[in-house]
Amino acid sequence: METMRLVVSGTVGAGKSTFVRTFSQTAVVDTERKATDDTALMKRKTTVAFDFGTRMLGRDIELQVYGTPGQSRFDFMWDLLIRRAHAYILLVAANRSSSFNDAREIMTFMNQRVQIPMIIGLTCMDLPGALGHEHVLFGLGFMNDKVRPPIVTVNPNDKTSVFEALMVLMAHQIFQRSHGKSPLGNVEATTPLTSPTSRTAYQWPKRQLS
Repeated sequence: METMRLVVSGTVGAGKSTFVRTFSQTAVVDTERKATDDTALMKRKTTVAFDFGTRMLGRDIELQVYGTPGQSRFDFMWDLLIRRAHAYILLVAANRSSSFNDAREIMTFMNQRVQIPMIIGLTCMDLPGALGHEHVLFGLGFMNDKVRPPIVTVNPNDKTSVFEALMVLMAHQIFQRSHGKSPLGNVEATTPLTSPTSRTAYQWPKRQLS
Protein backbone atom coordinates (compact mmCIF):
# COMPACT_ATOMS: atom_id res chain seq x y z
CA MET A 1 0.00 0.00 0.00
CA GLU A 2 1.26 3.45 -0.88
CA THR A 3 1.14 6.30 1.63
CA MET A 4 0.97 9.93 0.59
CA ARG A 5 1.65 12.56 3.25
CA LEU A 6 0.24 16.05 2.72
CA VAL A 7 0.72 19.05 5.00
CA VAL A 8 -1.86 21.77 5.57
CA SER A 9 -0.10 24.96 6.63
CA GLY A 10 -1.11 28.57 7.06
CA THR A 11 -1.63 31.38 9.53
CA VAL A 12 -3.75 31.35 12.68
CA GLY A 13 -7.46 31.12 11.90
CA ALA A 14 -7.03 30.15 8.23
CA GLY A 15 -8.96 26.89 8.78
CA LYS A 16 -6.25 24.22 9.05
CA SER A 17 -7.76 22.18 11.90
CA THR A 18 -11.23 22.36 10.37
CA PHE A 19 -9.78 21.26 7.02
CA VAL A 20 -8.22 18.15 8.60
CA ARG A 21 -11.39 17.28 10.53
CA THR A 22 -13.54 17.64 7.41
CA PHE A 23 -11.17 15.45 5.40
CA SER A 24 -10.48 12.58 7.79
CA GLN A 25 -12.48 9.36 7.88
CA THR A 26 -10.65 8.27 11.05
CA ALA A 27 -10.63 9.88 14.48
CA VAL A 28 -8.53 13.03 14.22
CA VAL A 29 -5.47 13.42 16.42
CA ASP A 30 -5.35 17.05 17.49
CA THR A 31 -3.31 19.12 19.93
CA GLU A 32 -5.58 22.11 20.38
CA ARG A 33 -5.11 24.01 23.61
CA LYS A 34 -6.62 27.15 25.07
CA ALA A 35 -5.16 30.22 23.39
CA THR A 36 -3.30 32.42 25.87
CA ASP A 37 -1.83 35.18 23.69
CA ASP A 38 -3.19 37.52 21.02
CA THR A 39 -4.60 34.47 19.27
CA ALA A 40 -7.34 34.41 21.93
CA LEU A 41 -8.80 37.52 20.32
CA MET A 42 -9.49 35.46 17.19
CA LYS A 43 -10.25 31.97 18.50
CA ARG A 44 -10.66 30.14 21.81
CA LYS A 45 -8.30 27.25 21.05
CA THR A 46 -5.23 26.89 18.88
CA THR A 47 -3.07 24.03 17.61
CA VAL A 48 0.28 23.71 19.41
CA ALA A 49 1.77 20.66 17.65
CA PHE A 50 -0.23 19.20 14.76
CA ASP A 51 -3.57 17.80 13.60
CA PHE A 52 -3.57 14.39 11.93
CA GLY A 53 -6.20 12.62 9.86
CA THR A 54 -6.28 9.82 7.29
CA ARG A 55 -8.45 8.57 4.47
CA MET A 56 -8.15 5.61 2.13
CA LEU A 57 -8.29 6.27 -1.60
CA GLY A 58 -9.41 2.94 -2.95
CA ARG A 59 -7.60 -0.04 -1.48
CA ASP A 60 -4.04 0.94 -2.37
CA ILE A 61 -3.44 4.53 -1.22
CA GLU A 62 -3.63 5.95 2.28
CA LEU A 63 -3.73 9.72 2.29
CA GLN A 64 -2.34 11.23 5.50
CA VAL A 65 -2.95 14.91 6.17
CA TYR A 66 -1.10 16.89 8.84
CA GLY A 67 -2.19 20.35 9.96
CA THR A 68 0.54 22.61 11.32
CA PRO A 69 0.32 25.25 14.06
CA GLY A 70 -0.16 28.76 12.74
CA GLN A 71 2.04 30.58 15.26
CA SER A 72 5.71 31.05 14.43
CA ARG A 73 6.77 30.10 17.97
CA PHE A 74 5.85 26.54 17.01
CA ASP A 75 7.95 26.58 13.85
CA PHE A 76 9.92 23.56 15.08
CA MET A 77 6.76 21.59 14.25
CA TRP A 78 6.67 23.16 10.78
CA ASP A 79 10.17 21.79 10.31
CA LEU A 80 9.34 18.29 11.56
CA LEU A 81 6.18 17.95 9.51
CA ILE A 82 7.31 19.42 6.19
CA ARG A 83 10.48 17.32 5.89
CA ARG A 84 8.48 14.11 5.40
CA ALA A 85 5.70 15.57 3.27
CA HIS A 86 5.12 14.85 -0.41
CA ALA A 87 3.28 18.14 -0.99
CA TYR A 88 1.59 20.92 0.96
CA ILE A 89 -1.22 23.44 0.77
CA LEU A 90 -0.87 26.91 2.25
CA LEU A 91 -4.21 28.16 3.55
CA VAL A 92 -4.64 31.93 3.47
CA ALA A 93 -7.61 33.82 4.92
CA ALA A 94 -8.52 36.10 2.03
CA ASN A 95 -10.30 38.59 4.29
CA ARG A 96 -7.25 39.31 6.47
CA SER A 97 -4.64 41.06 4.38
CA SER A 98 -2.74 41.78 7.61
CA SER A 99 -1.84 38.07 7.72
CA PHE A 100 -0.37 37.90 4.21
CA ASN A 101 3.16 38.69 5.42
CA ASP A 102 2.92 35.90 7.99
CA ALA A 103 1.70 33.49 5.32
CA ARG A 104 4.60 34.52 3.11
CA GLU A 105 7.04 33.82 5.96
CA ILE A 106 5.56 30.36 6.44
CA MET A 107 5.91 29.64 2.75
CA THR A 108 9.52 30.85 2.74
CA PHE A 109 10.26 28.68 5.79
CA MET A 110 8.88 25.59 4.05
CA ASN A 111 10.55 26.22 0.72
CA GLN A 112 13.94 26.72 2.37
CA ARG A 113 13.73 23.20 3.79
CA VAL A 114 12.17 21.15 1.02
CA GLN A 115 11.46 21.35 -2.69
CA ILE A 116 8.01 19.80 -2.96
CA PRO A 117 4.85 20.80 -4.86
CA MET A 118 2.55 23.28 -3.14
CA ILE A 119 -0.68 25.10 -3.83
CA ILE A 120 -2.43 28.03 -2.17
CA GLY A 121 -5.93 27.64 -0.75
CA LEU A 122 -7.98 30.79 -0.14
CA THR A 123 -10.40 30.56 2.77
CA CYS A 124 -12.96 33.05 4.14
CA MET A 125 -13.84 34.12 0.62
CA ASP A 126 -17.46 34.61 1.67
CA LEU A 127 -16.60 37.16 4.38
CA PRO A 128 -16.49 40.97 4.07
CA GLY A 129 -13.16 42.32 2.91
CA ALA A 130 -12.10 39.14 1.12
CA LEU A 131 -9.66 39.79 -1.71
CA GLY A 132 -9.48 37.97 -5.03
CA HIS A 133 -6.83 35.56 -6.25
CA GLU A 134 -4.65 38.16 -7.96
CA HIS A 135 -4.57 40.45 -4.93
CA VAL A 136 -3.63 37.59 -2.61
CA LEU A 137 -0.91 36.30 -4.94
CA PHE A 138 0.52 39.81 -5.12
CA GLY A 139 0.41 40.07 -1.32
CA LEU A 140 2.33 36.80 -1.06
CA GLY A 141 5.04 38.09 -3.37
CA PHE A 142 4.16 36.30 -6.61
CA MET A 143 4.80 38.88 -9.30
CA ASN A 144 5.70 36.49 -12.13
CA ASP A 145 2.91 34.45 -13.71
CA LYS A 146 5.38 31.72 -14.70
CA VAL A 147 6.35 30.73 -11.16
CA ARG A 148 2.99 31.06 -9.44
CA PRO A 149 1.63 27.94 -7.77
CA PRO A 150 -1.95 26.82 -8.39
CA ILE A 151 -4.49 28.71 -6.27
CA VAL A 152 -7.94 27.45 -5.28
CA THR A 153 -10.85 28.65 -3.16
CA VAL A 154 -11.48 26.40 -0.15
CA ASN A 155 -14.29 26.14 2.37
CA PRO A 156 -12.73 24.05 5.18
CA ASN A 157 -16.20 23.15 6.48
CA ASP A 158 -17.34 21.66 3.18
CA LYS A 159 -16.19 18.13 2.33
CA THR A 160 -16.55 18.61 -1.41
CA SER A 161 -14.47 21.79 -1.32
CA VAL A 162 -11.76 20.15 0.80
CA PHE A 163 -11.59 17.13 -1.50
CA GLU A 164 -11.40 19.31 -4.59
CA ALA A 165 -8.46 21.22 -3.08
CA LEU A 166 -6.67 17.98 -2.21
CA MET A 167 -7.25 16.61 -5.71
CA VAL A 168 -5.67 19.74 -7.17
CA LEU A 169 -2.71 19.33 -4.81
CA MET A 170 -2.27 15.65 -5.66
CA ALA A 171 -2.56 16.33 -9.39
CA HIS A 172 0.07 19.06 -9.06
CA GLN A 173 2.35 16.67 -7.16
CA ILE A 174 1.97 13.98 -9.82
CA PHE A 175 2.60 16.51 -12.61
CA GLN A 176 5.75 17.85 -10.95
CA ARG A 177 7.06 14.34 -10.31
CA SER A 178 6.40 13.13 -13.86
CA HIS A 179 8.12 16.20 -15.35
CA GLY A 180 11.05 16.21 -12.93
CA LYS A 181 10.40 19.81 -11.96
CA SER A 182 10.77 21.63 -8.68
CA PRO A 183 7.78 23.63 -7.41
CA LEU A 184 9.75 26.86 -7.76
CA GLY A 185 10.34 26.29 -11.45
CA ASN A 186 14.05 27.16 -11.41
CA VAL A 187 15.82 24.24 -9.76
CA GLU A 188 15.75 20.50 -10.27
CA ALA A 189 14.08 18.37 -7.62
CA THR A 190 16.84 16.56 -5.73
CA THR A 191 14.79 14.17 -3.59
CA PRO A 192 12.32 11.61 -5.00
CA LEU A 193 8.85 12.84 -4.11
CA THR A 194 7.68 9.30 -3.45
CA SER A 195 10.11 8.73 -0.60
CA PRO A 196 11.14 11.96 1.15
CA THR A 197 13.85 11.56 3.75
CA SER A 198 13.69 12.92 7.26
CA ARG A 199 16.53 14.80 8.88
CA THR A 200 15.08 14.31 12.34
CA ALA A 201 14.43 11.43 14.70
CA TYR A 202 10.73 12.25 14.85
CA GLN A 203 8.49 9.18 14.60
CA TRP A 204 5.31 9.68 12.61
CA PRO A 205 2.02 8.44 14.12
CA LYS A 206 1.13 4.90 13.13
CA ARG A 207 -2.38 4.10 12.06
CA GLN A 208 -3.97 1.65 14.51
CA LEU A 209 -5.60 -1.31 12.81
CA SER A 210 -8.37 -3.14 14.65
